Amino acid sequence: MHRKEFLRRLGQVASVAALSPLLVACGGGDADTLDIASDDQSSLDTDAGTVIGVPLSAEEIASLKFMREEEKLAHDVYSALFADWGHPTFANVALSETEHTEAILALLLKYGVPDPAEGKPAGVFEDQDLQALYNQLVATGRQSLIAGLEVGALIEEKDIQDIVDRRALTDEADIQGVYDSLLCGSRNHLRAFNGALLDLGVTYVAQVITQQEWDAIAYSARETCGG
Repeated sequence: MHRKEFLRRLGQVASVAALSPLLVACGGGDADTLDIASDDQSSLDTDAGTVIGVPLSAEEIASLKFMREEEKLAHDVYSALFADWGHPTFANVALSETEHTEAILALLLKYGVPDPAEGKPAGVFEDQDLQALYNQLVATGRQSLIAGLEVGALIEEKDIQDIVDRRALTDEADIQGVYDSLLCGSRNHLRAFNGALLDLGVTYVAQVITQQEWDAIAYSARETCGG
């Protein structure tokens, strides 16, 4: 048995033993579970309760910290570009990105992982690669409205690829569930930016995912995300 699976089962046994008197006194009950819900704005909610005896791997921790800041990056870029151009797509997607980054924050709290975004204002990041990317994307997006919308499309296809890559690094069902909801939301965001570009007569060419993947997402119906 893998060490991580052994510790998970040990933690479950310990949790049941500790909770048994309370369950009897209260007449029984269910253990708290991670609840993920998303409407057409891709909102998410998650239980930030404590996990007992289930350590995350270094890859899982790094992935959560990266995704926390990448979702913040998307929010901060869209907020900056909305201030410049006033296009509603930036504002609508930025609102959804707030919910995305807070969903990752709930997982960080649940697993006791330090929050890299704590106390950092808009446009400031712990990850220096993301800092450089933010600076570049905002500068590019401020060149024109079309450039800004193309920046949004680029962020979403990068986000999709990054979530897929990091989902493959974890076997925790709650983390996978949040990643799945983020993926669904990012696909909807991609559709939104694609639609805004088409309205301006621009056909976007994929830069991160394949063009076939882009077309399959961009030209399919909007999804209802969540559990």
